[in-house]
Amino acid sequence: MSPRTEIDVRPITEAEFPDWNRAMNTGFLRPPAVSPEHLEARRAEFVPGRSLGAFDGARCVATFRSFDQELTAVGGAPVRADAISNVTVTATHRRRGLLTRMMAQDLTAAKDRGDTVATLIAAEYPIYGRYGFGPATTMTEWAVDVPRAGLAARWTAPEDGARIDLVDAEDVRKLGPELHERLRRVQPGAVSRTEVWWQLRTGALQMNGPSWIEPCYAVYRSAAGEVEGIASYRTDDHWGDAKQPLNTATVDWLLAVTPAAERGLWHYLCSIDWITTVKSGWRAPDDLLPHLLPDPRAARITSQADWLWVRILDVAAALEARAYEGRGSLVLEVVDRGGLTGGRWRLEAGPDGASCAPTTESAHLVLDVGDLSALWLGDASAVRLAALGRVREERAGAARVVDALLRTSRRPWCPDMF
Repeated sequence: MSPRTEIDVRPITEAEFPDWNRAMNTGFLRPPAVSPEHLEARRAEFVPGRSLGAFDGARCVATFRSFDQELTAVGGAPVRADAISNVTVTATHRRRGLLTRMMAQDLTAAKDRGDTVATLIAAEYPIYGRYGFGPATTMTEWAVDVPRAGLAARWTAPEDGARIDLVDAEDVRKLGPELHERLRRVQPGAVSRTEVWWQLRTGALQMNGPSWIEPCYAVYRSAAGEVEGIASYRTDDHWGDAKQPLNTATVDWLLAVTPAAERGLWHYLCSIDWITTVKSGWRAPDDLLPHLLPDPRAARITSQADWLWVRILDVAAALEARAYEGRGSLVLEVVDRGGLTGGRWRLEAGPDGASCAPTTESAHLVLDVGDLSALWLGDASAVRLAALGRVREERAGAARVVDALLRTSRRPWCPDMF
């Protein structure tokens, strides 16, 4: 057998972009061919130096892309994030350390840029913990049995003078970004959306060419005429025996900045004639949806899993960026096998702010940077992680102190896939 050639890992050039996309499609078990429309849309996201490829000779056999992002911390502060996506390794080149090389190169560059965290949506659970990532938010999907929900026969319009209007894609490109920014400023776990995001979701850029089907867009306006919510959804056309409707409305995304808008949009979707099932799309695990229905049991969970993964790159900056409802102090010993932000840190936190600095004091709690990353947005529990053997208390009760400081009354939520 001939010896293996050395695999070159480096940023791709513009000329290598088509082959890089072909390798990415192959890695995700999609047809390798890349349509001109798909390539054009992908080029809009291309950032020189931020798309890495592994090359065996002239052939791309692994892909990795990152881009600038803002992630909302608890309390509403935006933090700089290195968003990671399009990670693949071709089946012929697995177990050669290609992902490890690409990840190390990207995270080191992100640390040098001053990014506070890195983020990703994990296709597989076991991969990213070894790189210091932790699952920081959860996604839940519901299917609503509309007849059982009990809204169709009684709902006609929102209360208090509000209204719901159907709009077209051009309207959404005008109204959506500002609405999303309002939501992002108050929703821990939410991430920034680029102009390309809105173009792709409204058909201005089309990866699938002629197969693009425009969804319906519903806008909730308050009595004062202010846009407080938008839903993008699709409907099918399915009928059963005796001409009975069995149609489904599938929500692509739904944004609402007030409880009234959230209620109004879900009530509208569950009251459309002939719709017997509403699929919610990706929602927070403590979403209001089930309890906005007369019968909450009409909403059945169809999927629930980890969603946004976070990797802290700067412990002090991350812990100082978020808000705290309670007051307390403790010393954390953070283990970082990647060598980016480990050490011992004293956190002093309260409603008026926080300070976090290196210390030589004895640790109260020892934990991996991935577990601190999972705790940072307020969803995970240090007490639970201690019971699982994932964190170690050096002072009795330290895990409870962490939970009292970090956990939040509402769970973090990332509405986006990237």
